[in-house]
Amino acid sequence: MTGTPADEVSGTPSGTPADEASGAAGGAAGDGAVAVDAYLDCLDRVDADAATRLVLGLLDAGWSVADVLVDLVAEAQREIGRRWLTGRWSVAQEHAATHVSEQVVAAVARRIPVAGHRGHVVLACVEGEWHALAARIVAEVVRAGGWRVTFLGASVPPRHLVTYLHQTGPDAVLLSCVQPNRLTRAARMIEMCRSADVPVVAGGPGFGPDGRWAAAVGAMAWGASARDAVDLLERRFELASADAPAPPPGDEHVAVLRRRREVVQAVDLALAPGEDESELLAATVAQVLESLAASIRVGDPELVAEFVRWQRQTFAARRPLHDALLAACAAALTEHPQATRYLELARRTD
Repeated sequence: MTGTPADEVSGTPSGTPADEASGAAGGAAGDGAVAVDAYLDCLDRVDADAATRLVLGLLDAGWSVADVLVDLVAEAQREIGRRWLTGRWSVAQEHAATHVSEQVVAAVARRIPVAGHRGHVVLACVEGEWHALAARIVAEVVRAGGWRVTFLGASVPPRHLVTYLHQTGPDAVLLSCVQPNRLTRAARMIEMCRSADVPVVAGGPGFGPDGRWAAAVGAMAWGASARDAVDLLERRFELASADAPAPPPGDEHVAVLRRRREVVQAVDLALAPGEDESELLAATVAQVLESLAASIRVGDPELVAEFVRWQRQTFAARRPLHDALLAACAAALTEHPQATRYLELARRTD
């Protein structure tokens, strides 16, 4: 990419941020790729004002709320994630860019007229899940579709969620999960929602490619995008009459989670990390065990294997440590045959 996307869209080599944003909005109205590039340039400069002008200009040019939030903001955030994953951006840069997008989503939300004639939806992130921007985007797209939406935000404790459901009696719950290692918590939340007779529509990559693990943890449907959520909510009565999911085949996943502290200590003793690495090792082992428990819960070893792939990609230099870490975890869990088998398969993954 040469030059700045905002300059390319506006057709001028320089100018004020306001000129760039208004020019970008005008040129990007008919070209989604150009719009994403222009928006990414705003994020790169951490220019919330320019990003907001760009997006509101697109709304004025005829883009829908779903168009700007799903095809522009969410798409740009995926690129931001790739930049962090490949080491091009630091955590600080990713956080700064995400904060800009949060301000943009808030500005778009102020453009949505009050409606709510289709019913009431509660949207929450799984307990322990702190990535809330994607869920907020879903909330605003659903609200633009005519629903009254109560967004409970990140990391909602299950008991607080179900209490709120009893107090408000919504038509459905939209549950967001970005990380698959949170699926055991998602299962608990979904079970409590169902006990309150409220159907759950799942969303987010945490439920697996194409939502393959959503049904296994009790969700009545899964949507890949905010647009899918709107479509699925139209079928809420059909969702509410769906059969209950089959119970998990056993409770080995529970045993793995209960032994988390013990396994962390065993791995620390086996690997003897340096003082500056001990905390990172403990956190990594805890994440592996959460992924392992979720993998057992849904009956698919690919879940923990995919987590290991992601870890190896993120911390490429630590692959030997990961192999030793997985072996040490397996040694500490020898009395749990499914856990040790899944860990062995994960060690073999590329």
